[in-house]
Amino acid sequence: MNISTVIPVFNEIDSLPELVNELNDNLIQYENWEVIFIDDGSSDGTTEWLENLCSNNNNFKMIQFYRNYGKSAALREGFKAAVGKYIITMDADLQDDPKEIKNLIAKLDEGWDLVSGWKKTRLDPLNKRLPSKLFNMVTRFMTGVKIHDFNCGLKGYKSSVIKSIDVYGGRHRYIPALAGQRKFKVTEIVVNHRSRKFGETKYGGSRIFHGFFDLITILFLNRYNQQPLHLFGSFGIGFLSIGFFVECCVLYYKYALGHPFSKHMALLTFGVMLIVIGIQFFSIGLLGELMARSTQGNENRIKKFINQT
Repeated sequence: MNISTVIPVFNEIDSLPELVNELNDNLIQYENWEVIFIDDGSSDGTTEWLENLCSNNNNFKMIQFYRNYGKSAALREGFKAAVGKYIITMDADLQDDPKEIKNLIAKLDEGWDLVSGWKKTRLDPLNKRLPSKLFNMVTRFMTGVKIHDFNCGLKGYKSSVIKSIDVYGGRHRYIPALAGQRKFKVTEIVVNHRSRKFGETKYGGSRIFHGFFDLITILFLNRYNQQPLHLFGSFGIGFLSIGFFVECCVLYYKYALGHPFSKHMALLTFGVMLIVIGIQFFSIGLLGELMARSTQGNENRIKKFINQT
């Protein structure tokens, strides 16, 4: 069985010796395995340590970034390099337990395409646990993927999943959602979560806001990229309906109650503004439809050209 383990690393020199020993102990049972470290611009000696490790052990490989690009970029490059039938991802800070690798693989063997870890008993401070719970609750509701912990670094994938999903920006948080939208079978298992031994977390509180922006992007690109008018048209109908209602109220005051327009000029202006905004939303949706149709036409021509060659 071919197993690829992809691990982003950023300034984890203290954790690496223990992590590598644990990986060796838990992966040696498999016939073919590799560990791909993605050095995300480390400056604490991590790079040199990994270079020495990889030069002395063919099972360990390293991809080096010359500056910090973030976890999504690291996973993306690691996925490109992975050759295993099953791909495991985990963090390098020793909070993810390598003993869980065999449990993830056993679940994948049952026929699941993606198995996400669930840190049910999480050994993190309260200021990290509460935002994470809110983030997972909203993501679960918005995407329809029923797992508890989207952002757990410990996950198992079949190679078909990682080859069909494009990870960039902050989309690593939503890989289970992206896989679920592509009709892959997604599940989760409870995993052991350990307290952090060395250093400090690399993620600040601002990631919760970035995460919600990424969620909006994912929902739009995956649900409405071929039918943008369905989204923008809904907003357009809403604004137009409210605008016409407001204008009808102004007309009622004018002709039924005899009030002059000047008395309700603010309400009249507000109604006109809502109607204009509604028309703009419809216009954006129509432009989006034209772009989507043009893109689809280009894809069809490319497929036709490929079939003819």
